[in-house]
Amino acid sequence: MGYNAHVLVLSIDTCDVRGSVALLREETVLVLLAHVKREEYSSWLLPAVSEILKKSGFGMSDVGGYAVAAGPGSFTGVRVGLTTAKAWAEVYGRPVAAVSRLEAIAAQATGAGEYVASFADAQRGQVFGALFQRAGSEVMRVGEEMVIAPSKFVEVAVASACGERMAWVSPDAGLVVSEPAWRDRERRGEKAEQVSATLAGIIGRIGFRRLQEGRTTDALGLDANYVRRSDAEIFWKGGAAHGH
Repeated sequence: MGYNAHVLVLSIDTCDVRGSVALLREETVLVLLAHVKREEYSSWLLPAVSEILKKSGFGMSDVGGYAVAAGPGSFTGVRVGLTTAKAWAEVYGRPVAAVSRLEAIAAQATGAGEYVASFADAQRGQVFGALFQRAGSEVMRVGEEMVIAPSKFVEVAVASACGERMAWVSPDAGLVVSEPAWRDRERRGEKAEQVSATLAGIIGRIGFRRLQEGRTTDALGLDANYVRRSDAEIFWKGGAAHGH
């Protein structure tokens, strides 16, 4: 059976402390609730979902599909979100669209350029980052997602974009602007655009399009997008080698 465009989408993001949940009809956000306390997601998420359903006047049986942020982010946070989405998919027999949090950040970029460098704080002096290429109204990832020092992210994103003009976007934009590698980007007129970290609405819109196109998974096929430091180090060593 094809996905009914008028069925509701429940969207969740628990990748870091700035998570959120939203209920959408098509690409319209009906209700959104941000995680503003330090409460653990294991105790916050289900009551938050109950609250947005109650506010909207709908129940779980009315939801036609789920959009979930699959990472990158905190191991525990990502796991809570995916485990919950898997349980819903199994119980209600609905499809799930997994969405990268970095894609949801990249989708907010308004800066000029064919390429969009998307990043977010990964703690311990590092960022989660990825390079995207604009394709119409969407963005397509170029290469791997990674966790790395902000200065290294700037260098390798620039190398991957082959010198093209770029848009830079993040809910933590200040993490790159103090880096020496950033000076050249400023001279080129590029800016690090600060955007919202409340992503459930955007993840829901991306998820809705995937649900429409059948780019979904079931409970068994839903995988976390954990970006481990060892993977990133291998990638960046390779990237540095190609850059010379």
